[in-house]
Amino acid sequence: MFVTPAFAQTAGAGAGSAFASFIPLILIFAIMYFLLIRPQQKKMKEHKAMVEALRRGDQVLTQGGIVGKVTKVQEDGLVEVEIADGVKVKVLRHTIAQVMNKTEPAAA
Repeated sequence: MFVTPAFAQTAGAGAGSAFASFIPLILIFAIMYFLLIRPQQKKMKEHKAMVEALRRGDQVLTQGGIVGKVTKVQEDGLVEVEIADGVKVKVLRHTIAQVMNKTEPAAA
């Protein structure tokens, strides 16, 4: 019998409230992009550049924790690393975590 003001106010809301409900979702996606996705892409790009710049004589650390010196860089994605005198192992290029000492290019 009595119509409350709350029922009258909800009848007119339509497109404005639908857009307003998506604003938090859009903000969450933007925050996720700038805090998680973008830094990860930057880190992957730096790692790819580091791996492509490997050459003989560089001292490297593999993801398995092995420290050694690069003796041969092969084109098929493998790197030969000397971990002790006369002990050489082949590792995949992308498993190298860090270049510890970089060799200087030979002067021509």
